[in-house]
Amino acid sequence: MLYLDNAATTLKKPFSVYKTLMKSTVLGGGNAGRGGHKQSMAAVKSIIDTQDLIAQLFNIPQPQNVVFTQNATHALNTAIFGTVAEGEHIVVTQMEHNSVLRPAYCLGNYTVVEADQMGYVLPEAVESAVREDTKLIVCTHASNVCGTIQPVEEIGLIAKKYGIPFLIDTAQTAGSVSIDAIKMNADMIAFSGHKGLLGPMGTGGLYIKNPERIKPLVVGGTGSDSESIVQPQFMPDKFHSGTMNTPAIEALGAGVKYVLKHGVDEIGEYEKYLADCFRDNLENIDNVTLYGCKDSVATVAFNIGDLDSEESFERLDGKAAVRAGYQCAPLAHKAIGTQDRGVVRASFGIFNNMCDVKRMTDYVYHISRELKG
Repeated sequence: MLYLDNAATTLKKPFSVYKTLMKSTVLGGGNAGRGGHKQSMAAVKSIIDTQDLIAQLFNIPQPQNVVFTQNATHALNTAIFGTVAEGEHIVVTQMEHNSVLRPAYCLGNYTVVEADQMGYVLPEAVESAVREDTKLIVCTHASNVCGTIQPVEEIGLIAKKYGIPFLIDTAQTAGSVSIDAIKMNADMIAFSGHKGLLGPMGTGGLYIKNPERIKPLVVGGTGSDSESIVQPQFMPDKFHSGTMNTPAIEALGAGVKYVLKHGVDEIGEYEKYLADCFRDNLENIDNVTLYGCKDSVATVAFNIGDLDSEESFERLDGKAAVRAGYQCAPLAHKAIGTQDRGVVRASFGIFNNMCDVKRMTDYVYHISRELKG
């Protein structure tokens, strides 16, 4: 089956990721921080090494302030609930994933900054939403629905101007778009490990510039300060309660090494080239509607004729793994005008090629022809 669902997870990983995961699982086995023996200390080192790699990738000056979570959703929840108390005000955008919208809803006091029909959020609109009681600004780096890249550097300057913490969701950009924590004035960066960073599922993380300001979502055993019932306040132990998924974190490090070796910009340009070719092809097929803009990651959102997105997916008849529906981002669909039927989302990765572009184009073309009779 043709795989074009890299926005959800990369199906193929570099061989080094599989090799590291196997080696760490079979030959490793030490529990990080749970003892001073060789295996435990080796596990600690593997976590530190992956912190260093993430810090290098994101230009983070304090590698110890990178904490690992089971996914980007867990990271976003840690950032939001750790920063904002119930009833305090948050600014979010219309293009956010439910991993941001649902925590904001739970807290009960938020402003949604609208995007235009291309899925783009204006920085001045974000500034207009800021209030005296605003405690956090959250923005996705790129939409998981249509791929539109948001002006996070400009929004970061606004957050800095008003002294408000700024959280960026990089689930769709880490590994294929340059991320610079300093240039973006990012107070927190949430990332997914199993997408563009090419790591295993069940990995993600959060960079926290000022960890003293954030409450951990989970507390418990850390292997440090074990004589105290108070959660350690030093990093990363403050946010690393319980046994870490060390083999997966070490394998994530192998994925990041691959990205650093081949270059974020080079990877992003290649993936974007494939997506642009596919988009150009669709523009030449009757009865196909495209969404978003070309200033995007390698994600192409479209519909065929008057079909509901799920109907288009069914007509693919198992030929292609794409994502149809609402992609866990209901407000984004209101912005781009697809709230009644969702979209078909094809997302390209580093291991796709032009043959994949041609195959998917042919599938869409045949569905379009069938509709015309």
